[in-house]
Amino acid sequence: MASSLQGIAIVIMGVSGAGKSTIGELLAKETNCSFLDADDFHPQSNKEKMRNGVPLSEEDRIPWLEAVGDALRQSLAKRQGVILACSALRMRYREILRSADPNYKPGSYNCVVKFVLLDVGAEVLAARLDKRAAEGKHFMPSKLLKSQLELLQIDESEGIFKVDAAFSPQVIVETIQDFLKRSPDQRMEK
Repeated sequence: MASSLQGIAIVIMGVSGAGKSTIGELLAKETNCSFLDADDFHPQSNKEKMRNGVPLSEEDRIPWLEAVGDALRQSLAKRQGVILACSALRMRYREILRSADPNYKPGSYNCVVKFVLLDVGAEVLAARLDKRAAEGKHFMPSKLLKSQLELLQIDESEGIFKVDAAFSPQVIVETIQDFLKRSPDQRMEK
């Protein structure tokens, strides 16, 4: 069955612990899209830094985001629908991902790469990160949460759809699907 999101990329974004991978995988399944996890594109050196509680520098992030953007570009060139789980914390980082659309004009925010922010409180995030770390499921420790929250930069003009990530994964996916069914003009109204 073909996806209704052919040639469109949906970036599920937010800080570590927001649920990007969980929601992204579920949304990809529900929409019959491929799924990419930006964490899979981190070089081992980035993962080691984070595991050791060292925040990534711009020199660490930019090549990683460019690699993620290249993967998006390849999917979009094939007219595939793709769901990407990626922190995309700063406008500059999202611009790198938007550039995967060959028709994108920088700063216009009008492109086939759309962003959904999983928004949730710091206490919930810290608890999720501690749980994942205790289970050995992720390289990101909760002590880096503060640096991620400080990096998070959202400008209303970007048209990023915000979802309360404290809800159950199924409710979050349904909310995103409802948003995606709206016309582009209605989506901007949020």
